[in-house]
Amino acid sequence: RAPGSPCPPLALQPPAFGFLFDVDGVLVRGSQPLPAARRAFRRLADGSGRLRVPVVFLTNAGNCLRSAKARELSQALGLEVSPEQVILSHSPLQLFSQFHHRCMLVTGQGPVEENAHNLGFKHVVTIEALRKAYPLLDMVDQSRRPKELCPPTTGFPIIEGVILFGEPVRWETSLQLITDVLLSNGNPGVELQDVPYPHLPILACNMDLLWMAEAKMPRFGHGTFLLCLENIYKKVTGRELKYEALIGKPSPVTYHYAQYLIQQQAEKQGWKAPIRRLYAVGDNPMSDVYGANLYNSYLKSAQQNQVEAGLRRSPQAASAHTEVYLELRNDCNSSVESCESILVCTGVYCPSANVPKKTEAHGMETVFHGHRDFCFDPILVEASYIVQDVDDAVQLAFKKENWS
Repeated sequence: RAPGSPCPPLALQPPAFGFLFDVDGVLVRGSQPLPAARRAFRRLADGSGRLRVPVVFLTNAGNCLRSAKARELSQALGLEVSPEQVILSHSPLQLFSQFHHRCMLVTGQGPVEENAHNLGFKHVVTIEALRKAYPLLDMVDQSRRPKELCPPTTGFPIIEGVILFGEPVRWETSLQLITDVLLSNGNPGVELQDVPYPHLPILACNMDLLWMAEAKMPRFGHGTFLLCLENIYKKVTGRELKYEALIGKPSPVTYHYAQYLIQQQAEKQGWKAPIRRLYAVGDNPMSDVYGANLYNSYLKSAQQNQVEAGLRRSPQAASAHTEVYLELRNDCNSSVESCESILVCTGVYCPSANVPKKTEAHGMETVFHGHRDFCFDPILVEASYIVQDVDDAVQLAFKKENWS
């Protein structure tokens, strides 16, 4: 600036913070945008509709393409959202290259094959393809049973792993066929004398037990489907179903990926100030709050260069968590120091009393809605702040950051 000209206003200073926004229950309810979301993004954008702060949309939805979700968000919020700002529950599967050349069974809804190929997987088989190849497996719905004896299936590939993208339709079909694949070591046309264990690798996305749509009460999520599969497998075999990866919120892998995208955005915009703080805004204590708080613990542990993250973890989850934690510890270039959780009251979480600005030392949930492999810790479901809606969340972060 020229000598004697006034200092630039605070809003023009490069931001040292970024937002991770959940979608369902925060920005939209089903297909309907929440009014507070438009207000929030008017604050976040400048006069030409460009965001003044880096933003990532962190959703456990996975039944669509990133580009489709970006278009949906653009329409809901009234500004352009790019696919690079969207993290779906399955997006971090790009990192799991050791499985990209295996023949993987994929389940869920929407373009599951296209999603798998976009993530790097070369050989995928759908539940429907498996059902057609082995028509005698799907027996619950009598109208779909074959009317005559089928010839033996030949030439169908051996399945080498399972990707659970999201809740499928016809749960009984998916539950039966996935179990068949696990019990047959990927070849459901044969019957093995012994149950193979450890079973084939399973990569699961989205652990949400419940999610918020237009209905008054929350709806079953993919976490409910996983609960069914785990219990059926244990009841049939007497052994625990194990996951090679559990991703989507609250997995630290997902938050680490979100941080990477936030920092990329800041670099792309030419903002020189390092991103120090993340604000994760969500409506679900067990995915949004738990995930942000768990990641915050990892960031603190990484800064202290401790070998242990100091969190109670189950053996099943420990390996995946430890891997991310070690990556964080070794990531000396990371400038992010904290990830604060902000809980809104427009979705799954709905308080009956007045909204406190900060949660006190009382548990918000008497029932643990989280996944089996994420041990319950009351501290991790306590939000840093509770506000009414996403517009209040943005204002709160601006105030904390002394941002215009």
